[in-house]
Amino acid sequence: MSAVLALFLAGLATFASADIHGVTPHDMYSSSVGVLGCKIDTNRVAYFPQSVDCDNICVRVSYNGRSVDLLRVDQSGGAYDISYDAWAWLQTGMSASADPITGGAVNMDVETVPADNCLQYLETGGLPLSAPNSMNYVASCLAQPNSWVAQHYQLFNIQDPVCHWGYDEQCTLNLAVSNQPSCPHALGSTNGRLPDTVFNIQYGTGQVVAAP
Repeated sequence: MSAVLALFLAGLATFASADIHGVTPHDMYSSSVGVLGCKIDTNRVAYFPQSVDCDNICVRVSYNGRSVDLLRVDQSGGAYDISYDAWAWLQTGMSASADPITGGAVNMDVETVPADNCLQYLETGGLPLSAPNSMNYVASCLAQPNSWVAQHYQLFNIQDPVCHWGYDEQCTLNLAVSNQPSCPHALGSTNGRLPDTVFNIQYGTGQVVAAP
């Protein structure tokens, strides 16, 4: 086989294996497994149809020579959504706050990458989860002790993904003692609404607004 033919066939194989989806913008942070938006970069998140598992939580989306790794912490209703800012940057090279472009689905390459690639978006060095409301997900990952989430999860006494209610404090989990986390304050308690710490970039305007 000639070198030229080999390169051609290799190119066909690469093209055939490409995972191309119509990617759409998502401008309000959410997480179906309770990942806390106040402790991650919410402008680098993917919202895909597949359920969030314990290993494949980092994806790379590429378009027109640009690529960005995204943390996959929410399950969509069927769309391949990504953070509005990431969607805009892949097309323009600029933040959505600087150039708030609009539009619909754009065909982009999508692939799963090692979860460690998304450590850069985790402000506390681990995957920050809601101690009151993420335990089903945590338990499923602890049942896979070698999984990435089992090795990297952290628990905080915050009730909701946009961090409005609870105490911003880390909790511990000792399954030999209890299947519930232990926190400095009572698990799931609150002392009024917390200050706004999760912000969204509004679609079409580029305005940065507090998450509702």
